[in-house]
Amino acid sequence: MAFSLRGILLVVVVSVLAPLALRGAEDGDEQQRPNILFLFSDDQRADAIGAYDNPHIRTPNLDRLAEQGFNFRRAYCMGSIHGAVCQPSRAMLNSGRTLYHVPMDLKNVPILPEVLRQAGYTTFGTGKWHNGEESFARGFSLGNAVFFGGMWDHSKVPLIDLSRDGTYTNKRNGDRFSSTVFADAVIDFLRGHDGATPFYAYVAFTAPHDPRMPPQEYRDAYAPGDVPLPANFMPQHPFNNGWLVGRDEQLAPWPRTPEVIESQLAEYYGLISHLDAQIGRILAALDETGHGADTLVVFSSDHGLAIGSHGLLGKQSLYEHSMRTPLIFAGLDVPAGETDALVYLYDVMPTLLDVAGVPLPEAVEGQDLAPIWRGERATIRDTLFTTYEDIQRAVRDGRWKLIRYPKIDHTQLFDLEADPNELNNLAESGRYADEVARLTRELQQWQQRTDDTQPLVVEDVESAEIDLTGHERTPDRHQPAWIVEKYFQGK
Repeated sequence: MAFSLRGILLVVVVSVLAPLALRGAEDGDEQQRPNILFLFSDDQRADAIGAYDNPHIRTPNLDRLAEQGFNFRRAYCMGSIHGAVCQPSRAMLNSGRTLYHVPMDLKNVPILPEVLRQAGYTTFGTGKWHNGEESFARGFSLGNAVFFGGMWDHSKVPLIDLSRDGTYTNKRNGDRFSSTVFADAVIDFLRGHDGATPFYAYVAFTAPHDPRMPPQEYRDAYAPGDVPLPANFMPQHPFNNGWLVGRDEQLAPWPRTPEVIESQLAEYYGLISHLDAQIGRILAALDETGHGADTLVVFSSDHGLAIGSHGLLGKQSLYEHSMRTPLIFAGLDVPAGETDALVYLYDVMPTLLDVAGVPLPEAVEGQDLAPIWRGERATIRDTLFTTYEDIQRAVRDGRWKLIRYPKIDHTQLFDLEADPNELNNLAESGRYADEVARLTRELQQWQQRTDDTQPLVVEDVESAEIDLTGHERTPDRHQPAWIVEKYFQGK
C-alpha cells in the first residue's frame, strides 16, 4: 500500500499541512484542505484483523494500514436503543452525538458529510446508509451504489445513485458481490475527481454482516478446523440477558457446538479477507490517481460481533467482543502507533473536522482524538459507558468493567487486566464490593449526562434462567439457500 509510505513518511506535512488546513478554513481556499477516505465495515469485531493479534485471519491490507497508522485499540460503539445496533452506531458516528441525543434518521442534526460539504468538500458516499434518504442527500454531493437498509443477500443488494442535483436515480440490484460493488464505486469516483476541491469519500461495506456467504474463492480459503474457537466460547449463555432468541441468535442451533461455530467463523473470516482485498484495490487506486499523499484514511466498523463468544452470535450484548471495534487513522502527519485510551465512534466526527480545519458544530458531543496521536494528551475520558435497549448497562475504566442487567437483577464485574475474555464474574464476591459500588456510581453519572432514564433496579424482576436446547429457529429471507440448508434444515 504505497500511499501510506508516501503519506506517513512525509514528516514535513506535520509542519505544513495543519496550518494550511486551518488557513483554508479562514480564507475559503478549499484546495489546501486534506482529502478524507473513510472505510467502514459492518459487524467486524476488533480482533478480526491480523495485525490485532490474530494470526488466523488473512488481512494484509488492513495489517499494513494498522502498522503504518495510529490505532485506537479501545474504541467502542455506545450501544443501541433497539434490536439492530448498526443504525444507532452510524447515527452517532455521523453526528458526533451520544445515543440518547440523536434521532436515528439524523433529521435536524448537523452530520459529518454535511459540515464538510458546507466547507467546500466534494462529499461522495457509497454502500450502507442506515439513516434515511433525506440525511444522505443533505450530506453528500453525490452517491453511487447506495444501500438504504440494514442487511441483504450480498449478491443482489438493492442500490440507488444520488445525482449532483440531489435526485435519486438508477434504482437496481447489485450484480456482483457487495464489497466489490462498493469498491468499484469509490474507485470510479477517485479516478474522476479532478482535485479542484478536497473530497470526503465514505465507503460503508455491508460485509462481514451476515448472510455469511463469501465468494467461493474466499469460502474455500478457510477450513473450519483451521479457525480456532474464541477463548470465551460457550455452548449457551449462562443466563437470560434479555436478547437470546433475536434474529442474530437464530443463525445457529442451541446449544452451540464447536463444529458449527468453527464453520461460521471460517465464513466470517472469508468475508473479511474478501473485504480486505477490496480495500487493497481502493488504496491502490488512491495512489494511482495521485491522491494518496494528500489523503487521511480511516478504517473502522460499526460494532463487533459475538459469533460464538459467551454462547452468543450477534452483537446485542455489552461484552468487549460486541461493542468494541477497530479504529485506525493513517496518512498525512499521523504517526504509526497505538493507544489504549477509551474512545467512542462518535469521537470520529470532531477528529476529522480538526484534521480538515473545519469548525465544530455546537451540537457535537464527541471529543477530538487527534491530540492523542500528536502527543498532546494521553487520554480522553476515564470511564466509558455502553447500553443496550432497556436490558443491559455497562461501564468500564482502564481495568474494571461492570455490567448490569436490571430486569433480572444481575450484575457482572470483570477484571479486564486479568480476565480480558470476561469469564470470571467477581461481582458476587464480597472482596470486590467497593469496586461494584464505585462503578455503579460511575454508571449512574453516565446515565445522568446522557439522559438515559433506565432504572438500574426494577420492581418486577424476571427469571434469569433459560435453556434454549432445541428451541425453534426461523431463517430470515436474506439467507441464501445453501446457508438455510447447512444451518437450519434438520437442525
